[in-house]
Amino acid sequence: MTDAAIHDLARRAGIAVEWTDYTGRPQRVSMASIKSVLAALGLPCDTPDDLSHSEQALKAPKVPPLVAATVGQPIELPGVTKTGTGRVRAALEDGGVLDLAVHAAPRGIRLSAIEMPGYHAVDLGGTAVTLAVAPKRCVTIGELAPNERLWALAVQVYALRRAGDCGIGDAAGVIALARHAAALKADALALSPVHALFAADPNQFSPYSPSSRLFNNPLHADARLIFGADRVEKALHEAGVSTVADELEQQSLIDWPQSTRAKMSLLRRLFEDFAATDLVAASPTLLAADFTKYREAGGAPLEDHARFEALQQQMLAQNSAAWCWNEWPAPLRDPKSPEVASFAERHKEEITFHCFLQWLVDRSLAAAHSAARAAGMRVGLISDLAVGMSGNGSHVWTGQNDILAGLQIGAPPDFYNSNGQNWGLTTFSPRALSDGGFAPFIATLRAALRHAGGVRIDHVMGLLRLWVVPRGADAKEGAYLAYPVDDLMRLTALESYRHRAIVIGEDLGTVPAGFRERFAENGIYGMRVLYFERERGRFAPPQSWRADTVAMTSTHDLPTVAGWWRGKDIETRAQLGLVENVSDEQSERGKDRRALWRAFRRARAAVGELPPPLDTAPVVDAAVEFVAQTKSELATLPLEDALALEDQPNLPGTIAEHPNWRRRYPGAADTLLDAAQTRRRLEPLARRGRP
Repeated sequence: MTDAAIHDLARRAGIAVEWTDYTGRPQRVSMASIKSVLAALGLPCDTPDDLSHSEQALKAPKVPPLVAATVGQPIELPGVTKTGTGRVRAALEDGGVLDLAVHAAPRGIRLSAIEMPGYHAVDLGGTAVTLAVAPKRCVTIGELAPNERLWALAVQVYALRRAGDCGIGDAAGVIALARHAAALKADALALSPVHALFAADPNQFSPYSPSSRLFNNPLHADARLIFGADRVEKALHEAGVSTVADELEQQSLIDWPQSTRAKMSLLRRLFEDFAATDLVAASPTLLAADFTKYREAGGAPLEDHARFEALQQQMLAQNSAAWCWNEWPAPLRDPKSPEVASFAERHKEEITFHCFLQWLVDRSLAAAHSAARAAGMRVGLISDLAVGMSGNGSHVWTGQNDILAGLQIGAPPDFYNSNGQNWGLTTFSPRALSDGGFAPFIATLRAALRHAGGVRIDHVMGLLRLWVVPRGADAKEGAYLAYPVDDLMRLTALESYRHRAIVIGEDLGTVPAGFRERFAENGIYGMRVLYFERERGRFAPPQSWRADTVAMTSTHDLPTVAGWWRGKDIETRAQLGLVENVSDEQSERGKDRRALWRAFRRARAAVGELPPPLDTAPVVDAAVEFVAQTKSELATLPLEDALALEDQPNLPGTIAEHPNWRRRYPGAADTLLDAAQTRRRLEPLARRGRP
């Protein structure tokens, strides 16, 4: 068994055994890392027999359960032998049928084109194959609003305020803000992720480290939308948390453990009332019928998620160190085991409670999107799809065969982080996706688009490749792993078409050559951030920004405009020991301030002399005007910049050292945009209209 043979297996499995770093120097992945990645793909090579079996597994012809194709183009089916009749019948998704011509192809057969997007079915001599036929592009803003340029507010959901939210923002805040933003001609609210976290552990509150991307965080539910204000107020008092809830709502930083306990106490009391009245009524109430409908539609995935939540709660109650399901008793690590089924039978009410929580947040988000659209927004809500999920969460526990077990995803060393990054997340195995008909990926997309008019895909380069790191290894010891990008992009376009939703790809960081052009051709919008748009050392003029991108002043991981101008981010990082040379950074920031102000003046977004670092308001105004002038079909302004705030939501490289994901906005959601200065600041965006 030679290294060359292992390298050959790795290359055929999609592992880049060599890569080029940010300095242009070639790098080679260690043999230990290669073996770890191969093992995670189900291709072990520790012994000659392992290697032989893994080589055969890659070579063996397979008829895929799903083949992604494009409308109007012939459909390639690998691993299939030509039928005797020369034709097959396709059962179309809309109930129609279509006869397709069959031709021989180098790796199987080729079917004639289908002009109708959808999930269609063919039977190839007893083998069923789904044909996922996608439109050529995702839905674009040009289709939703021809010849117009739209704008959106980007908002951290947890940071919104409204009376009765127990200290954590929820769907009621989203609705209030959407209505006010729509009155100012905004067409979308881009939300922070609302994925399910860990109900049993409120200390795990990063929205980008979810337990499951198939379900949502019940802390963002507004029970008043379902039960009415009076019934919720009664439950709040009966739960005994009215006073503490009022106190939590006044804080500038979220106390996640305390607020979670208060809100879950309220939701628990509501559930008890619901179970004792609606669910046991002689004839089902409308609420009970709707809950039953939701639970039946959720099926096994919902039940498994609820079982995980209940199990983790019990495990932590017995042992505070039993947070990871991998450390539970062996029978409980298998969601299909008799022991888990027995647990669910003994804890029916608790399982129902967690299904109830998901019903509440699902209906709340549906109401929020409907309210945004009813207010006049042509896109409505834009959801945020995290790049992966916690290996300790419900999705991994439920779908262990779909996941890159033993690997975590991140980024290789770059100019900003010479040690690379490990995000502590895992994701789907590309081999498991292909072998399983891409079911987990499709389900994840559908969950993100269920109550939204668009989705932002975090680290969209993951459709092409991901930097994967063996658990326990340094981030720089990872490797690039390829994904079936053509299939994933077609499926994304098909789900975009089915939901009539736009798709935005977060393409910041290390981007492979040609990738941006590739996903632009597929109708996926890239992101362009003010700080990074430069040409030959100067800030690029707004007219040079591409139309098929989303223009923005900043993101949740970057300084706000006011914070950047003042240098607040440098001060904060210096206090935390994250800056090697403060004076050098401050000097560089001074140069950047002058360059940016010159760009503002050239674009007539600003006039006058350079404001001093502490005079941030005119700079924020100019930044909004500048971004509004771009050709981008969508301009997105973080709510922090709309309000000229100095603190950014998240400071990368920190966890407990900094109040990430805890800052609340300085006012109620229904009044945040009322200030005259804020309205004047947003006027350029409202004027974008036709280019």
